[in-house]
Amino acid sequence: MKPIKARNLHRDLGYFYIGLIISFATSGILMNHRDSWHAEKYTVETKKIDVKIPTYADITEEYADSLGKQLGIDDKIRRHKVDEGKLRISFEKNDVEINLKTGKGEIVSFIKTPIISSMMKLHKNTSNWWIYYGDIFGISLIVIAITGTLMIPAGKFTFKKRGWKLALAGLIVPLLILIFLG
Repeated sequence: MKPIKARNLHRDLGYFYIGLIISFATSGILMNHRDSWHAEKYTVETKKIDVKIPTYADITEEYADSLGKQLGIDDKIRRHKVDEGKLRISFEKNDVEINLKTGKGEIVSFIKTPIISSMMKLHKNTSNWWIYYGDIFGISLIVIAITGTLMIPAGKFTFKKRGWKLALAGLIVPLLILIFLG
């Protein structure tokens, strides 16, 4: 491929996907830190509660769902778990946490963060059309990477003279992380 054609293809694919690249990069950064900060949702209200909790064996999915309804939560239940002496129930728009010994706890209500929650859906979407579009995007990123290596035709900054070393370093770093931290 001639350098001018590589440059044109690189530029045009870059322009076409710039919004998706920025959205994926931003939501990817946010998802990397989702354990310490829930960028996708923010708290609207926290309400203290006091309830009578049954025995541990009686805490089932059905119980968690019915407790949510008793507390005025009409969301769909996502999951529940008993951990470290607390009952935690996650609903679509509410989280409930109750101390099993005292029955005291709280309901945290939240809504989706505009724009950010939509961008984060890009990483979670599993519909067929999105998977194929994502595949095309991935292939386009490979083409952007390859055409980027072909754009500079001669001189000391070509891929042959210098770029391959940087590309190799860029490949080795994640491999080392996977080997030593994986």
